[in-house]
Amino acid sequence: MKKVSFFLLFSLLLGTAIAQNTYRELSEKAIGLIENDSLPQAEVLLKEAMALEPANPYNALLFTNLGFIQKKMGKYEQAVESYTYAINMAPTTLPIILDRAALYMELGMNMQAYYDYVKVLDIDARNKEALLMRAYINMTNRDYKLAREDFKKLLEVDPDNINARLGMVTLEQNEKRYKEALEEINNLILEYPHDAFLYVARADIEREMNHIDLALTDLDEAIKLNSNSTDAYLLRGDIYLLQGKKMLAKSDFEKAIKLGIPTSQLGDRLNMCK
Repeated sequence: MKKVSFFLLFSLLLGTAIAQNTYRELSEKAIGLIENDSLPQAEVLLKEAMALEPANPYNALLFTNLGFIQKKMGKYEQAVESYTYAINMAPTTLPIILDRAALYMELGMNMQAYYDYVKVLDIDARNKEALLMRAYINMTNRDYKLAREDFKKLLEVDPDNINARLGMVTLEQNEKRYKEALEEINNLILEYPHDAFLYVARADIEREMNHIDLALTDLDEAIKLNSNSTDAYLLRGDIYLLQGKKMLAKSDFEKAIKLGIPTSQLGDRLNMCK
């Protein structure tokens, strides 16, 4: 069975609490269709159910299910609208708010997502997803002070949260506090010695510190651990390009393209390899 959202499963438990059989039957049929990926039919049945009982409080769950399937079908504006209806009916139900925030992030609507994460944290100040994502948005907005506060709060809640720890590394690097950044990334590598991404992250710090040989060593290790690491090939290609090693750079860029990076993104780099 395909993985379905919390609300899909929870809706099934509501059958005995729903007054009319028709409403219940339509809802349950829709859930079954969602589980079988028959999304257009499920969308129709959910709308029919809610039309029968527009004031039914359980419509918050049905609207959430509707937003879920509309998102999967690429109907993003309608999905946002459905999640919004659900939130209006159940304004303190955190999973619904988080679902809408995640959709906003996918659509590049970061500020709308930010307000949703603020809303979540007003209700639950220790919510890990909201703390992480609000920190990320603050960091992309170069508000490093607020990002740091959220990462620190998240680490109080979950001291081993690797995403928060990596976020702190990125903050230190952005603020050119390389000693602190290296200290934390070294700790992470000691704990997760087979994580290729950590070696790429350390190599990027070493590159900024002009420790080129160390950076290349880490990138070689990253590629050894994960030969499909596009980040490693791109960073190593950039370093080779700076060193004037155009053939080696071109080889790494072409490898990244084979792994899925669009050629259009690397046009300038490839031109510099000529």
